[in-house]
Amino acid sequence: MSDLIAKAAIDKRMASIVQPVIEDLGYELVRIRLMTGKSTTLQIMADRPDGGIDVNDCSKISTEVSAVLDVEDPIEPEYALEVSSPGMDRPLTRLKDFAAWEGFEVKIETSELIDGQRRFKGILRGVEGNEVLVEIQQGTIGLDFEWLSEAKLVLTDELVAASQKSRKNIVESDFDDIETEEE
Repeated sequence: MSDLIAKAAIDKRMASIVQPVIEDLGYELVRIRLMTGKSTTLQIMADRPDGGIDVNDCSKISTEVSAVLDVEDPIEPEYALEVSSPGMDRPLTRLKDFAAWEGFEVKIETSELIDGQRRFKGILRGVEGNEVLVEIQQGTIGLDFEWLSEAKLVLTDELVAASQKSRKNIVESDFDDIETEEE
């Protein structure tokens, strides 16, 4: 079974280099893309297996991945390395993502026309075998995971509320008092 983590051949090559590094650090590779144009950027999205990556985690991943890429040197031109969290409206790249985000609104694109359309927007209803279940206006449909070319959560009030609910609560008493200098 494939996934949507890396689409192009160069992305797959990059994934084969960086994924073991990311996993050794205790994270998961969510998506990788080498974007070219006026400048070249290697974009890596990573997350913790249980969710919740922060800027310090991204920095740690960037440092380790950068060291491996310096040795492997797989990209010819000068490039920028960008490591980020998947964000709230995250891409869904593995079958398990569709199960984990059941109940939320999703946009899905397929590589081939299915009943005359390639784009589907609806409520994610989980997975059944190798099928992603989506409730659209006409009813619930099953899309074979292999047919998908792109999928992401839609930023909704429900998604924002769920995201805020899952954040760790910051308790002031967990921190030292702020010391100020007297003049």
